[in-house]
Amino acid sequence: MLPMVDEADVVGALERAGLEVRADAGTRSMYASDASLYRIPPLAVVRPRHVDDVAATLAVSRETGVPVTSRGAGTSVAGNAVGRGVVLDFSRHLNRVLSVDPESRTAVVEPGTVHAVLQRAAAPHGIRFGPDPSTHPRCTIGGMIGNNACGSRSLAYGRTSDNVAGLDLLTAAGQTLTTGYDEGGMPFAHGADDVVSGVRTVMSRHLATARTEFDRFGRQVSGYAAHHLLPERFDLTQALVGSEGTLGVITRATVRLVVDASVRVVVVLGFPDIVAAGQAAPAVVAHGPTSCEGLDSRLIDVLRARRGPDAIPPLPRGRAWLFVEFAGEDLAEVASRALELAGAGVADDAVVVEDPAVQARLWRIREDGAGLAGRAPSGKPAWPGWEDAAVPPARLGEYLAAFDELVGSYGMTSAPFGHFGDGCMHVRLDFPLDRPDGTTVMREFLTESARLVGGFGGSLSGEHGDGRARSELLPHMYSEDAISLFGGIKHAFDPGNLLNPGVLVDPDPVDADVRPAGHFPVRNLAMAYPHDGGDLAQAVHRCTGVGKCRADNSAAGGVMCPSYLATREEKDSTRGRARVLQDVVRGELPWSHPSVHDALDLCLSCKGCASDCPTGIDMATYKSEVLHQTYRRRLRPRSHYTLGRLPMWARLAGRLPRVANRALTLPVVGPTALWLAGVDRRRSIPAFPDRPFRRTFAPRRSDLRPVVLFADSFSDSFSPEVAEATVRVLRDAGYEPRLPSGSVCCGLTWITTGQLDSAKEILRRTVSALAPDARAGLPIVGIEPSCTAVLRSDVHELLPGDEDAALVSSRVRTLSELLAETPGWEAPDLSGTQVIAQPHCHHHAVLGWKADADLLAATGASVTTLAGCCGLAGNFGVETGHYEVSLAVADQHLLPAVDAAPDAVVLADGFSCRTQVADLRGRHAVHLAQLLDPVGRLGPQVEAAVGAPTRG
Repeated sequence: MLPMVDEADVVGALERAGLEVRADAGTRSMYASDASLYRIPPLAVVRPRHVDDVAATLAVSRETGVPVTSRGAGTSVAGNAVGRGVVLDFSRHLNRVLSVDPESRTAVVEPGTVHAVLQRAAAPHGIRFGPDPSTHPRCTIGGMIGNNACGSRSLAYGRTSDNVAGLDLLTAAGQTLTTGYDEGGMPFAHGADDVVSGVRTVMSRHLATARTEFDRFGRQVSGYAAHHLLPERFDLTQALVGSEGTLGVITRATVRLVVDASVRVVVVLGFPDIVAAGQAAPAVVAHGPTSCEGLDSRLIDVLRARRGPDAIPPLPRGRAWLFVEFAGEDLAEVASRALELAGAGVADDAVVVEDPAVQARLWRIREDGAGLAGRAPSGKPAWPGWEDAAVPPARLGEYLAAFDELVGSYGMTSAPFGHFGDGCMHVRLDFPLDRPDGTTVMREFLTESARLVGGFGGSLSGEHGDGRARSELLPHMYSEDAISLFGGIKHAFDPGNLLNPGVLVDPDPVDADVRPAGHFPVRNLAMAYPHDGGDLAQAVHRCTGVGKCRADNSAAGGVMCPSYLATREEKDSTRGRARVLQDVVRGELPWSHPSVHDALDLCLSCKGCASDCPTGIDMATYKSEVLHQTYRRRLRPRSHYTLGRLPMWARLAGRLPRVANRALTLPVVGPTALWLAGVDRRRSIPAFPDRPFRRTFAPRRSDLRPVVLFADSFSDSFSPEVAEATVRVLRDAGYEPRLPSGSVCCGLTWITTGQLDSAKEILRRTVSALAPDARAGLPIVGIEPSCTAVLRSDVHELLPGDEDAALVSSRVRTLSELLAETPGWEAPDLSGTQVIAQPHCHHHAVLGWKADADLLAATGASVTTLAGCCGLAGNFGVETGHYEVSLAVADQHLLPAVDAAPDAVVLADGFSCRTQVADLRGRHAVHLAQLLDPVGRLGPQVEAAVGAPTRG
């Protein structure tokens, strides 16, 4: 518990010390959780800019008695990075690689340095930091040191403790302690002499315990590494690694680097079940791989159900697999070792993978394991808590069988995965936390699990640390004397218990402060949340905190999370928003709270998280719900009435397009209109065409196969040339397009601005217009990706249980999907054409880009497909207050690619994407239909790609 202090006094003291302090309700919600089960709102968050800020924070802590918790990326799964006092977020400022020395193969880093940033700094020298957890694109080196993280290649590179050459830290008393090794390799410790002396005294009382209970196998991470403090070695550097921020605050680290192998070959081994895979792991390790990772089919089934069969590379037959990696410098030698294992008979089937691209896809599945496991095989939410146990590898198969039996006895399900070569198993479990006795059941299960792993001579933690999830259970693994030893070490370093209290020593109960415990019904919702049983609380708790939204996912073609990459603020990450919304459904914050809207303001509603986050969270939908709940029957922001109802205004302007275009160019009228519309004055408005598409479309009588063309409001009112090109491509492919009777609209702009009652009515009318043709079996071809995605996805959220809506959705196709299904259709030859392709975010996240990628490949064009978002994102990028972020997002991928290829065709199916390119670079981008257009092919349409766009 916190001491009796006035929160305002503590925050004031931190501010007077010149610190960067955040203590608003939104920040406290965001930092109340990490990637664990626990929710503990901090009193304040400090983002230190230099070491003096850390010292100043500790001084305030000593003065007020308020504890301090160190935090890196907040991806801790055991609750090591949350606390009731002050949270030190090192990731914002103290995040630099200070030096890389190729000769000594070392690097000096600040604690907030992201693992991937260190790797990029070391890569030009052919070296790397060895340990690589699945969170490597966003986890910090300081966090890895705190937990003694290992990762998938620990067979080759060991744990973090094996790769740290020195530490600088501050004790709770504010003393500087520097550890490392001299030229002879002997450990040293300079400073904090009283602390060092106290630790030696404590150790002298527990020598037998320290020599017999620790370091029994490679993944024994639980508790303090007391064996490194024996008098014959006394290595404080290794002892401090894994102490979870309870003994000191690390301010700098020197880490060892290893030579990065130039060749890697993966062998995938198939087994009948996960137990057989675990039993085979020791025999596999005998072949000398760098990695041996286990994966259960139950996890693969989740991925296949969420992303389709194409998400999984070909796997050998089986219901469980080992991903085994061999590395070296000679391909023939490495491949020979891989083939030897594949033919060794340790598995039912095997596949050898030499292609680096396929290897990357396999490793992404493994890296997304924690997020994918957020839904149990039962379909219920699954949680960490017992996600990191390890046993001696020779006993892994036996342990997996016993664990599976224990899980079943509680009526729960799981999908194990992990570092099987090291005997370490990761898992998520569907604890019944929505029941009144949910935490009681969780406590009983965790206690039995601790006894089970203790009986196998194992460790409660294999790399995540004990945190709040397991510290209370340490007596099931260690003797009473070992627990007393931990207390003595803690007291020597931190007698006032100011550093991360409740962890390891005098631990908090494992069932205290459980974030998702309880039932949080939210009534009168506008969205259906069909994948979460209609429960918004379950939907927003999909976020497990693994923090993939804090990483640059472009290497895998991802979009998430463009706003975080632009601002590097936690509030602008999918996770930060989810944490705030979790407090909304808990009743801690009202819908209309400024912190809620501040967190959601820069969400582009790109839906990148819906596909890129392994948990399947959909922040765009939640944002629409929040706006709906906040403004329903209330006065809305101006842009909701203008941009949010753009199709309506566009139809009106389409009656007198020349008058509308002229008015927007007048010196007073134009700027005033932009202001009234809530549009940033730096934006231009696309010109209205002389005649919308629907007025010019002329159906033909023919024997061609009929198809329905969904001419959305944007294509009709702003880009009729795109719709006309689509008609020509369809006719060339043997189809005769027809338009639905009456005007149709998907309601997208109403959805993104939270005008969901109106959106439902608009969608109902559209479904009614499309349903007769859908019942006749006709394909419905969309032009604008975002509108097509509404019919594919959002319609189920807004019109649940509507049979016509479901039927219409099932008939919806993109142009590329329809052409792929068309017998005899052949892509045109576009050899020699350079194409820069910007997939629309909703195309990527909802519709899928594979059909387009395959079609473009068939044309023979030289195609560069961009990751990320264009930055305009419908109404987002034109709204007042969003211009800078919109530009920053465009600068991530789109603008550099466009600038680097001035003669390339810019392909962008999304109207907003084409508008962004026109607005920021004066380039004319084309739709896929224009690229394929038999009339304009390699003629005016494609040539226009490098011409000047038409703007109002």
